[in-house]
Amino acid sequence: MASALTRYRALAWITGVWLLVLTGEMVAKYILKVENVPGWIAVVHGWVYAVYLVLTLDLAIKVRWPAGRTIGTLLAGTIPFLSFFVEHQRTKQVKTDFGV
Repeated sequence: MASALTRYRALAWITGVWLLVLTGEMVAKYILKVENVPGWIAVVHGWVYAVYLVLTLDLAIKVRWPAGRTIGTLLAGTIPFLSFFVEHQRTKQVKTDFGV
């Protein structure tokens, strides 16, 4: 369980950082009208988010989260800054509940 939590925490942070990078790219491209914005940022975030989904589901199954908590945690990687907050809350809860 501790290793699943560690993997989840790492990917929550990595996903959050890449989401912020993607948000910056979108602002530059659509608001600031920067023309040579790299297109690979969205691809990297997409792959990182996919791994985040798998590792979050792995943790959710191991700690037996209810469906609502699992879905909320999965969606946390889609809103800038939310993954950091949710990661902290879920980590605190898992450590308290399971003594990890």
